[in-house]
Amino acid sequence: MVLKKKRNIILLAICITVLLILAIWTIWGNSALEMNTYTILSNRLPEAFDGYRIAHISDLHNAEMGNKNENLILMLKEAQPDIIAITGDIIDSRNTNIEIALHFAKEVMNIAPCYYVTGNHEARIFEYDELKKGLTELGVVVLEDECLEIKQFGETINLLGVDDPNFQTDYLFGDSASVMRNKLQKLTDEKDTYTVLLSHRPELFDVYTENKVDLVLSGHAHGGQFRFPFVGGLVAPNQGLFPKYDAGLYTDENTNMIVSRGIGNSILPFRFNNRPEVILIELKTAL
Repeated sequence: MVLKKKRNIILLAICITVLLILAIWTIWGNSALEMNTYTILSNRLPEAFDGYRIAHISDLHNAEMGNKNENLILMLKEAQPDIIAITGDIIDSRNTNIEIALHFAKEVMNIAPCYYVTGNHEARIFEYDELKKGLTELGVVVLEDECLEIKQFGETINLLGVDDPNFQTDYLFGDSASVMRNKLQKLTDEKDTYTVLLSHRPELFDVYTENKVDLVLSGHAHGGQFRFPFVGGLVAPNQGLFPKYDAGLYTDENTNMIVSRGIGNSILPFRFNNRPEVILIELKTAL
């Protein structure tokens, strides 16, 4: 009897210790911002853009990494990007704070030119026009189904930016793939210029490949929210359980897509084994 009681106490102590470690790991992991770097090789990239650096931010959801996002801003500054790409959900529709979003934008505009596209949360808020106006006044380029040229040393690449399909479709029942297909058919360049696309939705990778986009920067999946070894993410919006495109680099034919795990959270207030991330992409001309 004494031995059984002692075993139960030991088992209880082990369980409490494991739960405590998991709790500490989760709390730390929700604020331990990290940078992940990708090198993208292409024989289509102009030589003038060899070594071009793009910092990629997605799904801020009004989160703050440090006081007034000082940790995030410092990480971006140290990355020394040529441009900063923000791929949607800079605010959260359930707890919208435009002031936090605009303060972040103001600070990062001091680091490099910023290009922004909307996410599904921007499509849900009444204050989007106010947010857009504030970003534009700060100098952020808001791309709403637009293509612009980025020039360097006499050579050019195209930067495309598309609004989230939720601006045209119902969140649950809309045909996002058709909406995106129509957008890209109007925007893609017949001149065969190297193209970088900013689009919030990774689940539309097949559409991006169809339109021969070279590099897609995306978010939305939050890394699957809960990540497990050898499995990946658990669940993502518009993809459901065990999403195919949850985080990292995906390649199909000549199209590369990099999906950010994002920074903030939505619906669920925390993530597990899924640190918030900044992505740094370096473009390299393949020999």
